[in-house]
Amino acid sequence: MQTERLILRRLTLADASFIHALVNDPDWLRFIGDRAVRTVKDALAYLHKGPLAMYATYGFGLYAVVRKQDGAVMGLTGLIKRDTLPDIDLGFAFLPAYRGHGYARESAAAVLAEAREAFGLRRILAITSLDNERSMKLLESLGFRFERVIRQTPDDPGTRLYAIDLRTDP
Repeated sequence: MQTERLILRRLTLADASFIHALVNDPDWLRFIGDRAVRTVKDALAYLHKGPLAMYATYGFGLYAVVRKQDGAVMGLTGLIKRDTLPDIDLGFAFLPAYRGHGYARESAAAVLAEAREAFGLRRILAITSLDNERSMKLLESLGFRFERVIRQTPDDPGTRLYAIDLRTDP
């Protein structure tokens, strides 16, 4: 999938070093959580159990977001099926150097269009930490509406749940 500035492609095992760096970024750890990916070998296991398994099961998952201009792998954006949520949700995360340039919004809009057109999805969810203001603003700019605070696990201090209706929202 492509946008004006980006290529969104499926992750491969060759992305293990990128995944290792991304999931150990302080903002990932703060807002998304520790995935216990300490080595590139752990990143390979994360890819197998997460994105690659999701592609095989659902036909979608998180995509590597690549800048056309120079081929830089900047982040992830895609659709995720979580056991803790009733519908598919939109996920995104970018390395620090690539935040604040509109890449997350551009890639998320492309993923939402694919969700509607290729997969026929009607409703997409998104979740954020209670204090992740940047993600909240991004979701709202895409047409997501805040629904409520949920708890995904007993020790979850609260997670903000957003939703978009792809039949009526932009």
